[in-house]
Amino acid sequence: MTPLLIFVLVVWLLSGIGLIIFVLLHSGKGTGLSDIIAGSVYSNTTGTSLVEKNLDRITIVLAVVFFLTLLVLMALYPTVGTIASS
Repeated sequence: MTPLLIFVLVVWLLSGIGLIIFVLLHSGKGTGLSDIIAGSVYSNTTGTSLVEKNLDRITIVLAVVFFLTLLVLMALYPTVGTIASS
């Protein structure tokens, strides 16, 4: 394995784990981990809060990084069909 492949695999793994964590932090209908952790930081009367906006931004960035590293892995890593045929 090349160092580039190892680096891309590590970034892909960390972005995947981060994506799972930040999706779980989003609140759904007023209940969720984000309400338990940061319930006093924002109020329900203001609509979308700063915490939720930041959660959205981080989740989107992690999803884009995950998708891009997945595309790079598809280009770098040999496919199963070529391994089986050789």
